[in-house]
Amino acid sequence: MGAMAVLPYRPAPFFANKNRAFWNLQFAGWGGAMLLRCVQGLVNGQGLGLLAIVFPATVTGFSLSLLLSVIYRNLMGRQPLVTWGLTTLALATALSVLVLIEAWVAGLYYFDRETTLTQLFFLYLAVEGPLLGAWTGLYYAINYFLQLEEQADRLERLEAQATSAQLAMLRYQLNPHFLFNTLNSISTLVLLQQTKPANAMLTRLSRFLRHTLISEPGGTVTVEQEVETLKLYLDIERMRFEERLQTEFDIAEEASEARLPSLLLQPLVENAIKYAVSPLEEGAKISLTAQLSGSRLRLVVSDTGPGLKNPVESTRDSIPSSASPDSTGVGLANIRDRLAQAYGSDHLFEIRSPVQGGFTVIIEIPFEREVEEDMAALAPPPELTTHPSLREERQDTGLETGKQDEQPSVETSAYPRAMG
Repeated sequence: MGAMAVLPYRPAPFFANKNRAFWNLQFAGWGGAMLLRCVQGLVNGQGLGLLAIVFPATVTGFSLSLLLSVIYRNLMGRQPLVTWGLTTLALATALSVLVLIEAWVAGLYYFDRETTLTQLFFLYLAVEGPLLGAWTGLYYAINYFLQLEEQADRLERLEAQATSAQLAMLRYQLNPHFLFNTLNSISTLVLLQQTKPANAMLTRLSRFLRHTLISEPGGTVTVEQEVETLKLYLDIERMRFEERLQTEFDIAEEASEARLPSLLLQPLVENAIKYAVSPLEEGAKISLTAQLSGSRLRLVVSDTGPGLKNPVESTRDSIPSSASPDSTGVGLANIRDRLAQAYGSDHLFEIRSPVQGGFTVIIEIPFEREVEEDMAALAPPPELTTHPSLREERQDTGLETGKQDEQPSVETSAYPRAMG
C-alpha cells in the first residue's frame, strides 16, 4: 500500500480565537492557583482538609473574575481616569466578597480555634489580594497587546491598499497626448476615406488599451509580453512618424521568460518618441535590450536623439535636469517609484546621457521566471490577431510577432531623461 500523504501541521496562534484563549487561561490560571495552595498546605502539614477552604475560594474567584471581565471590557476605551477609578472600585468590591466568603468558610473549618472573622479576613486578604490584582493586570495587559496587534494588522492592510492604489495610479498614468494624437490621426484617415489604415490603427489602439488595462495594477508580465505591448504601441506611432521611427529589439531567449511590472518600459519608449524622434527631421532609432546578468535581469532602453541639454555620464535613482523646458520628469519618476514599490532597494535605475548625444536608461531587477498563469487573459482575441488589415500592416512595418528586429548595438554610455 502506498504511504498516505501527511499534511504539515501548522499551529494556529494562541489568540487566534480570543474566546477559547480566555477560557484556557481562566482554567489554567485558577486551576494552577488552587493546586499551588494545596501543595503549600500539604507541605505545612494542613492535610487534605484544606480543600474545604481552597476549592470554594477558587470557584468563587473564578466566578468573580468572569464578572470582572465583563466590567473591564466595558471600561476599556474610556477616559483613563474613569477606567482606572471604576476598575479600582470593581476590584475592591470583588476582592471584599471573595475574602469574606473565604474567611467565613475558614471560620467554619477552624471553629474550635480562637480565630476571629476579622483576623481571617485580613489573613486571606493578603492571599487573595495579589492574586485578583494580578488577574486584573494580566487581563488589561493581554487586551492591550491584542489591541496593538489589531491596530498593526489594520495599518498593514491600509498600507497594502495604499500601495496597491499607488501602483494603479502610476500604472495608469498614460500620456493623454498619445491618445489625442492617435484619435486625431484616425479621424483624419476617416475624413480622407482611408478606411483600411484607419481600421488597422483603431484595431491596434484597442489591443494596446486592452493590454494596458486588463492586468492587475501590481501584477507582472513576462519580457516577451511587455515587448509585444511595446510593439503594439510602436505600430500606432509608426503610422504617424513612418520612416522617422526606427526600432531595434535584442531580447535574449533566456530573458524572454523573466517577469517585470507590467507597462514598466512603455513610458521610456514614449519618452524617446517625444524627445528623440519627434524633434528631429530625420527621426531617431529606439533600441531595447534584455539580457540576464547572473541572477538579475538587465534592461536597456536607448535612443539616438539629441539627449539632455546638460549631459550626465551616469545618475542612479535620481532624475536629472530636463532636456526640454516642457518636460516634467513624471515618466522617469513614475518608473523609479514603481521599481521602489516592487523591489525596495534591490534594483538599479541608472540614466546616462553622453556629450555626443543620445539617451539611455538602464534597469536591473531580480530575475523571476515565468509562472503558470492564464495566458489567455493577456492574449489578444483571435478576431483581432487575424484581422486582415492588421496582418498587412504588421507585415509592412516588419513588426510581425514572430519576427525579431536586428541585433542592436547598445552603447555603454546610457542616460535617462525627464519625461513629460
